[in-house]
Amino acid sequence: MTDSPLTSVAVAGVQMDIAFGNVSSNLQRIEGLIHSPQLATARLVVFPECTLTGYCYESKDEAWPVAEKIPGPTTQAVIDLARSSNKYLVVGMLERDGKDLFNALILVGPNGIVGKYRKVHLPYLGVDRFTSPGNDCFPVFDLGFLKLGLAICYDGSFPESIRVLALSGADLVALPTNWPPGSEVFAEHLPSVRAMENHIYFLTVNRVGIEREFEFIGQSKFCIPTGRIVASAGATEESVLLSTVLPAIARQKRLERLPGKHSIDRWADRRPEMYASICNPKQ
Repeated sequence: MTDSPLTSVAVAGVQMDIAFGNVSSNLQRIEGLIHSPQLATARLVVFPECTLTGYCYESKDEAWPVAEKIPGPTTQAVIDLARSSNKYLVVGMLERDGKDLFNALILVGPNGIVGKYRKVHLPYLGVDRFTSPGNDCFPVFDLGFLKLGLAICYDGSFPESIRVLALSGADLVALPTNWPPGSEVFAEHLPSVRAMENHIYFLTVNRVGIEREFEFIGQSKFCIPTGRIVASAGATEESVLLSTVLPAIARQKRLERLPGKHSIDRWADRRPEMYASICNPKQ
C-alpha cells in the first residue's frame, strides 16, 4: 500500500563534516545521525555529495581505494541502516565500474537499493577531475509516497538538468553538493530559482568543514514550489534541515493567482519548438 499524493511527507537534509578517505568513520556518523531524535519523523534523509569518501583527491589512484562497486559492502551497510531506521537514504560515494570512477549517489530503502545516480556535469575540481561523466538520463524514482529526482552539485548550474527531472514527474529534487568558496551566490539563489521555475520542492545539502585547502560553505536550503526558503543552515555548523513535502502541490502546475484575470502554467505555457538551440552539440 502506498501513500496518497495528498499525504505530507517529512524530508530531511543533513549538513555535516566528512572524514576524508575514511569510509568506516563516515558510516558511523551516518548511523548516529539516522537514529537521532532530530531525524525521528523523517521518511527520507539526504546527505551531501561524497558523504562516504570525501572529495578533494589529487589523483584517480588516490581515490580508487575508497571507491566501491554498487552494490557492494558499503552499499549493504547503508541498506542495513535504512532497514533498521525504516527510512529512505540518499548518500554520496565514489563508485568504481570496470576502469571507470564515478561521483555517485545511492538511494536505498528498507527493502534494498532503489537506484543510483552518476554525476553528469563535472567541474575541474577535486575528484571530479578524474571521474567519468554519467551518461544515464536524469532519473526520477517513485517511492510510492513521493517522486524523487536526483542531481549532484554542478548539475544544478544547468537549468536543463532540473527541468528534465521536473518534466519526468519529480515532486522533489535533491541536490547533494560539495560547494567550496566561490559558490556563495549559487548557494543563496539557485535553490529558490530552481524550485520556483519548475514548481517543485528543492533541497540542497552541502557539507561543512575543511578538506585540504578547501573550506566548504554549508548554506543548505529547503525550498517549496513557490521558491520560498522554509529551512536553511549556516555556513560553518553541522545542521539538520527538516521540512515537509506535499506531492499534490508540486503536481498542480497551473497557478490561479487572480481567478479569471491572472493564471500561469509553466508546463502548458512552454514553447519547446523555440528551444532547439539548447540541444545543439557543443561547438
